[in-house]
Formats: sequence, structure tokens, C-alpha cells
Amino acid sequence: MTPDDESPSRPSGPRAAGAPRPDRDDGSRAEAEAHLERRELRTGQRPGTKYVRIERPHAREFRRAPEGHIIATERVLEPRGGFALFWTRLKRLVIGSPLTTAMSVHERIPKIKALAVFSSDAISSSAYATEEILLVLTLAGAAAATSRTMLWITGAIILLLAIVATSYRQTIFAYPGGGGSYIVTRDNLGDIPALLAASSLLTDYVLTVAVSISAGVAAITSAAPGLVAFRVEMAIAFIVFMVVVNLRGVRESATIFMLPTYLFIGSMLLVFGIAAFKYVALGELPRAEAEAVPAVEGMSLFLVLRAFASGCAALTGTEAISDGVPAFKEPQAKNAATTLVWMAAILGVLFGGIGLLAHVYQILPNPDGNPTVISQVVRLTLGTNVLFYLVQAFTTLILVLAANTAFSDFPRLSFFLARDGFLPHQFSFRGDRLSFSTGIVVLGALATILVISFGAETSALIPLYAVGVFVSFTCSQSSMVKRWWTRRSPGWQRSMVINAVGAVTTGLVSIIIAATKFSHGAWMILIIIPVIIATLYAIHRHYEAVAAELVLDPQRDTLELVNTKPLVIVPLPNLHLGVLPALSFARAISDNVTAVHVTDDLEAAERLKQRWEEWGQKLPLVIIESPYRSLLPPLLAYIAARRENEPNRLVTIVLPEFVPKHWWEWILHNQTALRLKAALFFHANVVVADVPYHLKH
Repeated sequence: MTPDDESPSRPSGPRAAGAPRPDRDDGSRAEAEAHLERRELRTGQRPGTKYVRIERPHAREFRRAPEGHIIATERVLEPRGGFALFWTRLKRLVIGSPLTTAMSVHERIPKIKALAVFSSDAISSSAYATEEILLVLTLAGAAAATSRTMLWITGAIILLLAIVATSYRQTIFAYPGGGGSYIVTRDNLGDIPALLAASSLLTDYVLTVAVSISAGVAAITSAAPGLVAFRVEMAIAFIVFMVVVNLRGVRESATIFMLPTYLFIGSMLLVFGIAAFKYVALGELPRAEAEAVPAVEGMSLFLVLRAFASGCAALTGTEAISDGVPAFKEPQAKNAATTLVWMAAILGVLFGGIGLLAHVYQILPNPDGNPTVISQVVRLTLGTNVLFYLVQAFTTLILVLAANTAFSDFPRLSFFLARDGFLPHQFSFRGDRLSFSTGIVVLGALATILVISFGAETSALIPLYAVGVFVSFTCSQSSMVKRWWTRRSPGWQRSMVINAVGAVTTGLVSIIIAATKFSHGAWMILIIIPVIIATLYAIHRHYEAVAAELVLDPQRDTLELVNTKPLVIVPLPNLHLGVLPALSFARAISDNVTAVHVTDDLEAAERLKQRWEEWGQKLPLVIIESPYRSLLPPLLAYIAARRENEPNRLVTIVLPEFVPKHWWEWILHNQTALRLKAALFFHANVVVADVPYHLKH
């Protein structure tokens, strides 16, 4: 309770000069706040004077605002006690204290942190993209895997990276509010192409988490082979960790992920530097000792294209920065574009360096992925020592934390889809820490299902990977071409050529990936994406139909008072103190009240009827015998029959319900009431009112 306000009021005799009326507000207090005040008329010290004492017992829960409304404070989030209080305290311990909406501007991050948040996926893919190329080339034998073909493929992917990054840099400036593939495509090409881009990205983000986490676990098992049997459990634990960290908010996740990202970049640059020093000082580099690998199939253009398609996994996550422009500090577009250039340059150097050393060392991949190619590169460069294990630890961290790119962009894309009515509206709500909690939790759940289904094996998940991301690339770049052609702003010819090159290139890569990986699992993605599109479109049609049905028409719709009082039915479990408040409430709202008792024990029912004459307040009591010992079906059938007999009346079911003193006692009560409410929820013209009775013991 805050200090009470005292204001003079109209006395019982002639009104004191200058004293305002007690029933009028002085204009300084919002009308909404006045509803939460208690006013008492009291006698003053002087004879014949009175004053109004104003008490605000809820001042800590609500505070007034100059705009004339009241603002709920953080205190309203505090439960009174029981399990809700325990859960709230646990959630704040794990996730943190809630943030106000006004603090969202402070959640924006600088370029140095944004690189860690939005580029970890792309940068970390350099740890396994080279291995995926070699796994395909090995099918043609060891000679094919150690030939310069791998270097040509690596160079082509780096060139593709430069094209995609340049194209998305233009998208960032054209859409400074967030230029993800879905937004750009919907703005220029319409709903169906936009849903194609969105569905492709949604599947890719789920696969990003599964692949990154699985690759991180592979890095651990490469250093500690004895942990291979626990890779699924480790992967699930890492996913849970990522969910919790992202629920804590953007700024905290950026701070947590920044150090591992830069440690990985620095450690790999150190590996490249030591390898270069050894080559200059010694004139040669070590070679891997690998067994001869027989050729399973001949070297062909199709095999080369398939290896190229597998290596294109290095480009996943490139679009993340254009999606997350609103998360950058001002100037947002400029900072995002600069970060995109940094990311592309770092990825190109890491991917090219690992590919070059793998070729020089003549490394062959292991079919079971243990040890990984990158671990072999590091071991041959540094030797088996503390530094090697440190680099492996940094690689594991970046691979696990690379999933953060998906955890940043999947919820954001889900928000845009929910805002436009293509996903349930729950995806648009921000959690306590201003993160899109529903999207984060759903992504974690879907990735967990994938990890369990594929045994946390990176090589098993890679064939599903990169199909969706390049489809979204193509949609985005094609949309930008349409935008430049339609609007023809200054410099549109040059910009259109850049995006046209990006659209054609990524479109060809999409076809190559789909064709070469079709029989290896890509067919599942090509089926899943149309299913997701159909689902999103069906959700949108439902929301449109609901909106059309609920729209107010001044010529048709009026707020009319119901003159006929409702038909009230009180399900009676027994006659005791807990049901009397429900009976009193029923009588207060209608004069058409019926108590109903369903039983399979006629003797107990007869005793109830005798007691009803004393306590039933002269209300009619209907006994329904249930020979099949069922409670809800007879009661629901009776309610339906009464509705048919009085179709013009609103039916109100008044439920007497116990409220236990302790939260853990809830399971001992109210199960019948809960089932009845669930059963009546979908019945038209039926209102269910709970009348709680709070138990003291």
C-alpha cells in the first residue's frame, strides 16, 4: 500500500469553499487507475468537514502513465505461491528475469557480436564441407579423392559464395527492416513463391541444428573414440543447451557465442600459419597414412557434380545476416552489410585453407567419420599434443554453437509467417527475454527428432542438407530481379545484373543438388517442402475465414442486451458445503436453475434427495441413473436435450470446483470438472462458469 492521498470532500452542511466534489476526479489521475482505488468518506478535525481518504493497495502492481492508462509492473508476474511460484523462480534462474518491451532496442548487437550470432553456421560449415566433397570423390578411388578435382570444386564453391554474398548485400540495403527470402519473395512474387522460400528455409534451419550438433559430437568422438556410443545423448544435451541459451535473449546468446567463434577462427588461422611455416622452412609437408581405397564407380561428370553439391553445404547460413538486420545496432543496414562481407571472407579463407591442406596432406575421409578430415588436418599440422586437443575443443564449440544461426533465424522467420497468418499466432509472441520462445522450443524439438532418427550421423544428414537453402536463395534473388525491373531506382541496371547472376547461379545449383542427391535422401525434402507449403496455406485460409466471419458490420451487427435469462444447470457431485456457493451463484443469474446428479447408486441418490429438501433452496433436482457407471455421457446427453427443448436460451453450466490449499493436491480433485469443461468447450451456445471453493486443509 502506498501513502494514502487525502482530498477534501463535500461536507454534510454547506460545501467548503474551494473543495471539489468527492465523486469527481481532479483530472490528474487516469480513470482506469481510479477503478483500483478505495475511497472512504471520513470526518475531518473541524466540525462539519469531511474528506475522502484514497487508498491504493495495488500501487506496486500498477502505475499510472501520462497517456491516461495504467501500466502493469513486474510484480504482477509474481505468483502468490504453490507450484506456479516454484516454476517462476526456476525459470528465472535458468532463463533470467523478464525484460520490458521498451528494452528491445537495447538488445541490438554490434558487428563484432553479430558475426558470432549470424555467421557461426556458415563459418563452422568449413569444418565438414571438405570432408563431404572427399567422401563422394572417394567412390572413384583414392586417386580421384587426392587429385586436384577437389581443389577445383572448392574454388567453384568459393566463387559461388562470393556471388551469393554480393547478391545478399544488395538485399540488405533494399530491405533494411529484414530482407529474408520470405519477405523479399512475398513482396515481389506473391504468396506461393514466398511460401516455397519459407518452407525451404524452415527445413534447412532444422537440418542446420541437426547437422551442426552432430558434427560437433563427431569432433568430440574424433578426439575421444570411446564416446561414440553416446553421440545421440550428447547431441540431445547440446540441443537442450542451445534452447536454454537462446531463451535467455539475443544479447546474452551473442556474448556466449562470441568467444568460441573467434577462438575457432584464430586456431584455424594458426594451423594455416604453422603449415605455411613448415613448408617454407622444411620445403615439404607430412602425408597422411591411409589404406588404398578401391573404386566403387568410375570418375564422371555426375560424380563431380555430386561432390560439388555435397560441398555446397558450406554456404548454408549465408542468408542469416539479411534475415537478422533488425538485430543490428544503428546504422542497421550498413552494419549488416559489413558483417556479411566479413563472414564471406572468413568462410572463404577457412574453407579454402582446409581444402588445400587436405589435398597437400593427401587425406582420405573415413566412412564412419572418425576421425574427421579437419581433425586429421590439425593432427598432421600440430601433432598429437595439447594444442591439437585445444583446436579440437574449439572446433567442437563452433560446430555446436553454429546451430545458433538457426535458433536466431527460425524463430524470426516463424514470427513473420505468424504475423501474416501462415503459422499459429503463438509464434509471434515474445517470451520473457524478448525472444520468440515458441519458435525456439519447436526448433529444438524438431532437431531432436532428426538427431534420434539418424543416430547423430553427419554423413546421414548431409544428403538432406542444402536443398532447401539454395531454393530459398533462388527465390530471393529472382525476387530482387523483379524488384529492380519494376521500380527502376537509380543504378537499377547494375543491381539487376548482380541479382540475375545470383538467381541463375543458385537456380542451377538447386537443380544439381536435387538431381545428384535425389536417391540419397533429397527426395524426402522434395516431398516435405510441398507438404509444408500446403499446411501453411491451409492455416492462412483458416485465419482469413475467421477474420471474415468476425468482422463487424455497422449495418448488421449491434450490441443487444439479452432479455431472456439463461438456462442454468448445476452438476451436483454431492451435497456439501463446497456446492452451496455454486447454487447461490446460479440463483443470482437466473430463475431457471436445475441441479443434476448422475449416479449408479440409487440408495445414495435417495439419501441425497432427502437432504436436498433441506439444503436445496427449493431448486429442482434431477437424478439421472447411469446403469453403465458412466458420468459424462449421460450428463452431456441431458444438457443437449435441454438445449433442444429451449433453443432460444443460452445454457450456462455452473461447476462447483475445489481449490486445494497446496498445488500438489490438485491431482486429487477437479478431474471430473476438467473433463466436463473440455467436453463442453466445442458446444455452441454453452457457457461454463467455475465457482471455486477454497479448501483450508
